[in-house]
Amino acid sequence: MHYYLLSLLSLLCGKLIPEICRSMLNRSFCFLLIIVLLSNTSLSQSIIDTSSVSKIGFKSLFASETYNPKKSYFSQLSPKAVPFVQEYIRKQGKELEKMKQWGRPYFDVYDRILPQYGVPVELKYLSVIESHLQSGLRSWAGAVGPWQLMDYEAKKYGLRVGEGVDERMDYYKSTHVAAKLLKELYDEFGDWLLVVAAYNGGAGRVKQAIRLSNSRDFWDLQFFLKEETRTHVKKFIGTHYIFEGGGGETTMTSAELKDFKANTIIANNALLNDTSLAIVLVTGRFCSTVVAKGLNINLADFNRLNSGFDKAMANGDSYKLRLPKDKEPLFQSKRNQLLQESINLLLDGK
Repeated sequence: MHYYLLSLLSLLCGKLIPEICRSMLNRSFCFLLIIVLLSNTSLSQSIIDTSSVSKIGFKSLFASETYNPKKSYFSQLSPKAVPFVQEYIRKQGKELEKMKQWGRPYFDVYDRILPQYGVPVELKYLSVIESHLQSGLRSWAGAVGPWQLMDYEAKKYGLRVGEGVDERMDYYKSTHVAAKLLKELYDEFGDWLLVVAAYNGGAGRVKQAIRLSNSRDFWDLQFFLKEETRTHVKKFIGTHYIFEGGGGETTMTSAELKDFKANTIIANNALLNDTSLAIVLVTGRFCSTVVAKGLNINLADFNRLNSGFDKAMANGDSYKLRLPKDKEPLFQSKRNQLLQESINLLLDGK
């Protein structure tokens, strides 16, 4: 099966498509297309079930000991993180919102590989701040590829570097290496924020910062790190917020995660038994802000009733939309209009 897929793609990329539109395709795109197609065939059967992967989150990210899913994620961030994240969203938000769409094939590759090594899929956002998903990017220090791997790291894990070949530019192979590196760092530090710091500045620098600050809390030890490294960690937090619409299981400690799951079960049971709500099955690229505004529903109330709505719509899934019963007729009458406005908002990159 794989042979025929490769043959067909070779024919398309090498002969037919260039004759039609040479400027629209290049080798990198063809290579990525092969990866995505193959990953959806029987090769995907070899991937470990990600549901069993432990989602241990970031320590010291929140202001209090417990995370409350009923409150805004942003309002619960450590006060030390808020100013940077706000400014980062202001500067980078629009560009990264667009990347949600054009970067999806790359994220699909990452989503399939990272969990195989016990690495949360949200660590894919590290590649965003490392390289902006550019396979050919080379740093001043000599790091190359979407994960900005140094040559000695690549060679350590069997990638070919030199003599006209650099597999650090290979999205598939470099992600396997990055996942191994990230897991090794987590085994050493036990905190994903410190892993991001070590990935950028080196494990030795982080261990030195821990020793000098007498703390394993990023916010305590950050000023014993280089400015580039502490900014790198904050960019990761900001990027996670932009792509996920907030935090997630990977941004919680184990205690916060336990509390989050318990509160979520209680909240979901209450919604299921709420007779004042109507349930409407929806598909399409609806946007929560457009729907809430169009139905004159407070956005916070809409999100409380419909957690994960934007993510489901972005993934092309169907969703059981919960609305106050008096709003259902209005939604049905404006359904197509709301969908078109949502798509226009997406195309405008707002």
